[in-house]
Amino acid sequence: MLPSHMMERLLKSAALRVLAVIAGLFVLGTAVVAAQGPGSTSQTKATTLRFDGKTYVHRWSKNGQNEYTPPSDPDLDRWHDMITLNVNESVRNGEQLATMANSILANYQKHGKIVRTDSKPRTPQRPAEHLIVALLGNATLVEAAFARIVLVDDVGVVAVYSHRVYGKDAAGPIGEWLQKNGPTVEKTLMGWDNIPPPAALRKLPQSN
Repeated sequence: MLPSHMMERLLKSAALRVLAVIAGLFVLGTAVVAAQGPGSTSQTKATTLRFDGKTYVHRWSKNGQNEYTPPSDPDLDRWHDMITLNVNESVRNGEQLATMANSILANYQKHGKIVRTDSKPRTPQRPAEHLIVALLGNATLVEAAFARIVLVDDVGVVAVYSHRVYGKDAAGPIGEWLQKNGPTVEKTLMGWDNIPPPAALRKLPQSN
């Protein structure tokens, strides 16, 4: 996800109009995609992740935020694909999870363009969960962020898959990427049953 200091330098009106068109096209593409609920099995170690058939390596952790990129994408200043796992220890039930989801939604609305949202109600087998897809950016990049807000071992976790395109004309390429890959990424994220538990994430090396 974009850090707060980068979010302040956002793409302005013309670029956001382009993002709005991209968002509309993506929503049409996801209309027939049925998101799956969270699985019941979580991995016990958090140094590497497997997502969409690819390996992601732990790069950085601090204050509950944990970042992963592929082995070929080690530069945290100019990455292309990232998984971020944010743990909120104070979120312990469905009502608190919904409040956290609304806070994330408001932040994304402030700093970019919402592509789509979805919520899955609680069932006897699964806790409630929420999805937010957004386009974020600044003068030098555009980022597609897919945020899944879910309880893992009764703790609130935000699992975010992000893809970036760099350059002042990034809106076009990110739109093409989103149309081609967005529905699959969303389905994969919502069906991802190997999110590391908070207990494993707490054991990761912490940055100063």
